Amino acid sequence: MRSDVSVMSGVFEANRARGAVRFDVHARDGVTRRGVLHESGSLRVRFPSPEGEGLSGVFVNTAGGVAGGDSFEIDIAAGERSRLTLTTAAAEKVYRAPGAAAQLNISLKIAAGAHLGWLPQETILFDRARVHRRFDIELDETASLLLCEIVVFGRTAMGERMEQGEFVDRWRLRRGGRLVFAETVRLDGNIGAKLGRSAVAKGGAAIGTALIVPGDEALVDRIREAADSFSGEVGISAWNGFAMARFCAQDAARLRADMMAVLARTGAALPRLWLN
Repeated sequence: MRSDVSVMSGVFEANRARGAVRFDVHARDGVTRRGVLHESGSLRVRFPSPEGEGLSGVFVNTAGGVAGGDSFEIDIAAGERSRLTLTTAAAEKVYRAPGAAAQLNISLKIAAGAHLGWLPQETILFDRARVHRRFDIELDETASLLLCEIVVFGRTAMGERMEQGEFVDRWRLRRGGRLVFAETVRLDGNIGAKLGRSAVAKGGAAIGTALIVPGDEALVDRIREAADSFSGEVGISAWNGFAMARFCAQDAARLRADMMAVLARTGAALPRLWLN
């Protein structure tokens, strides 16, 4: 029996999804074009027809989701004065992990005068999912960034909630070579009970973050003017030359609506897939 378990464990470990995407973009005659692209494993990126001067990219995970032990790497460099917006073809699902946590590592580099919009659709964590995610971002002092992430604890539309699991989210932002923002969020064990606490999510099943660079108090004031329209909780502040909005809602639909209302105040153009 032990031998059979060991064999099955070995098969499981060997049958993990691996995926990596690495590419750069550059501006030429005022139009952003893709440079060298490397893809491997189950992760792909597709570029719809150019929209004006900028370039849009859509990530596709052909594995159909993320499971325990999977590993995905994304490395993107936006060259001087380029404009790039990235999203996903659908919400990413992270399934139950009986063993090692899934690893998601994202590296973003934005050069002088460039703009990058990171706007994936929701990440949905199933019960007993385990995932470690890491963002490493390097901005030139004259670059701009809009980075939005939504995490949903369970398929709320199906009446499911995440009760147990592990979610570790590490963000590091450097601007002009100087670390200006560092944060690590860790939720593990009985996540359902922790989300029920007033100081955590007060029973909410969806959280989100929007990081806006550059950002100042004038932007904060514009966003706060829309406060009466929010269906969940939204907090916004600015420091070190950037603004950050935090979101918490009972379900993904409400949080997504609040996120879209905030982004409208920034003047950002949403990916077409967000509007379907």
